[in-house]
Amino acid sequence: MRGPQGTLYGANALAGLINMKSNKPTDVFEGHIETSIADYETRTTSAVLSGPISDNLGYRLAVQGHRSDGYIDNEFLNRKDTSNIDELTARGKLHWRVSDRLQLNFTGFYVDADNGYDAFSLDNTRNTLSDQPGHDRQESTAFAVESIWQATEQFEVVGLVSYADSNLDYSYDEDWSFAAICDDRPCEGWAYSSFDRYQRSRYNGTLDLKLVSSEAGRLFNGASDWVLGIYYRRQNESLLREYTYADGDFTSDFDTRNRAVYGQLDTRLSDRLKLVSGARIEFRRADYLDSEGVRHNTSERLWGGRLALEYSLTPETLFYGLVSRGYKAGGVNSNPELDSDARDFDTEYMWNIETGIKGDWLDRTLQVQLALFYQMRRDMQVKQSLVKPIDGDLCPCSFIDTFDNASKGRNYGLELMFDWLAMDDVQVYGSLGLLRATYQDFESFSHVDADPENNVAVDLDGREQAHAPSYQFSLGVEVALTGQMSAALEMEGKQQFYLSPRHNARSNRYELFNARLEYRVQQWDFMLWGRNLTDRDVIVRGFGGFGNDPRNFYQTEPYYQYGEPRMVGATAKYHF
Repeated sequence: MRGPQGTLYGANALAGLINMKSNKPTDVFEGHIETSIADYETRTTSAVLSGPISDNLGYRLAVQGHRSDGYIDNEFLNRKDTSNIDELTARGKLHWRVSDRLQLNFTGFYVDADNGYDAFSLDNTRNTLSDQPGHDRQESTAFAVESIWQATEQFEVVGLVSYADSNLDYSYDEDWSFAAICDDRPCEGWAYSSFDRYQRSRYNGTLDLKLVSSEAGRLFNGASDWVLGIYYRRQNESLLREYTYADGDFTSDFDTRNRAVYGQLDTRLSDRLKLVSGARIEFRRADYLDSEGVRHNTSERLWGGRLALEYSLTPETLFYGLVSRGYKAGGVNSNPELDSDARDFDTEYMWNIETGIKGDWLDRTLQVQLALFYQMRRDMQVKQSLVKPIDGDLCPCSFIDTFDNASKGRNYGLELMFDWLAMDDVQVYGSLGLLRATYQDFESFSHVDADPENNVAVDLDGREQAHAPSYQFSLGVEVALTGQMSAALEMEGKQQFYLSPRHNARSNRYELFNARLEYRVQQWDFMLWGRNLTDRDVIVRGFGGFGNDPRNFYQTEPYYQYGEPRMVGATAKYHF
């Protein structure tokens, strides 16, 4: 869903939303078992069972385990699994048709991720020297109950209650090396050792209750479908930070409560013209308290919405234009080393103006979507870092991550997607995104050089926003070789982009090639696949111009983290 989704989804759907829906229980018994093997000791196994328990009760169970050593080699520890992946995911669903008017849907979810974190190398390779690799762990349990009640002939009542409880543990070796790295070297005595760990406990509960019109309940002589809803959400997050260079453990508690009222009207003005109008008013309260005695209490009213016109030129061609407003809630920076006036950051708002066309042409063999957009961002939330020397006046340095607000931001561009059945056995698909995204009236305090005291403001007015490539694209073709075998080749690419407003480091431009060969026989699917076939090094994260290598006396230099190298694997799937 492109653009702000402030009407139905509220805060944090500022620029769009990916709405993922898991499969529902099936009317007949079915299932599958799937297993994959790939490079770097990667193993994935999953299983699904689905079917009816009785005439009015159905179930679906899905379980997946995924393990991999990862593609980082720790040369100091002589290990290949310090950035390993070890994840278990399970989901269960029950759909119960209580009566002709009432349906209840139950969902349970569990995830256990015990992953390693050892990402940065002093040599800008995938070979690290960390003596204390970190972790990226999460254990979450969640459930939801949805009720759909046909209260009257005019509308149905849809209610959703959900709850999620998560424990998260993130840690990393801050020096990226080992204590004796400078032994018998000119830099002897320069090295430091530091470890940082963040443990979070988070629970989130929501209640969403809405009335949805039926055909008999349309307003204005049957011209307008409508939705009217209320929403409540509460989230609490407790943090424990253990840091080598801190005087003691740091703790904080952040509690937020959101209440909202929203509604939408879809009004057919004529056979070809439809008006979509919606609005949401949200009241948010946030309370923060930490072990340093810092307390922040905020209360604010937020609003978003949209107004759109859709014109059907033909049954296969739709033109549209819209204006929408979204928002992203403010928050609190929990680092105790920040000044009190830098602890909180404001809510961001965005106006979006968009027009486009959607088509289903050439006897429904070609689907096209084209969107042109212009977005104005106010109080734009931007991640920043302040630099503090660990010991003395020179680096090695500690980086204090914060969120700040730029006065404005401006984004404009286009998005194109197409899917074309060129011949009965050839399908071509792809996408193109062109983007110009810049900061307006913003001074960053994060640009630093060898002097850690040089946290001077740098004017970024007109500079490109981080992670905003001027173009990105994908292009793929799938060919049915026989009735049982198919092959696909895909290409994707991006222009280089700034990795952060905190420095001038950029990613590299890249083009990646992916391919798969699939064979289907009876109840079996077999697939050979490969990603990044040319083994291109892709920069996904980086730091520009700070010193962390004692071997060169902490001279400033850029450091990069690379994405997945070439990965080749095989998958087998059995349906029953």
